[in-house]
Amino acid sequence: MNVTIATIPQTFLDRARNEGLDAQGQPVRRVIAEGGEPCRDVLRRAEPGEELILASFTPFTIAGPYKEFGPVFVLANASDEGVNRDALPPAGAPSNYLREQFTVRAYSASEEIIDAALIRADDLSETVNRFFSSDDTAFVHVRFPTYGCFACRIDRA
Repeated sequence: MNVTIATIPQTFLDRARNEGLDAQGQPVRRVIAEGGEPCRDVLRRAEPGEELILASFTPFTIAGPYKEFGPVFVLANASDEGVNRDALPPAGAPSNYLREQFTVRAYSASEEIIDAALIRADDLSETVNRFFSSDDTAFVHVRFPTYGCFACRIDRA
């Protein structure tokens, strides 16, 4: 599958880390990881004791009814660890970034929802392929089901 996992914008990360402000201009919250928090910048679960930032973020660029802000965890300090952005994120196991169940949403170029599905990890590839088989799908979001938080954006490569 030819996909790319979008990065969290560097401007957001720099502002959160250096100025202590999130995407809405609010103070970020610095926390010590209990372990298992989903770190959006490195697409992995946090290790106990890691310093994290909890901040409000929007993955959208166009104003409108679908532009929403929500909480995300990122590492408090920049990391040079390798992140595979040319494949779907690991899913299924409790230690994986995506666990056993999550929501996948297809969006148009105008950033409006076209389709959505609550799926199990084994169905991720098929669901992304199905959504991208439509020319109307510009990108796909994955969200954690319990809290509804943004996990990642998937683009065609």
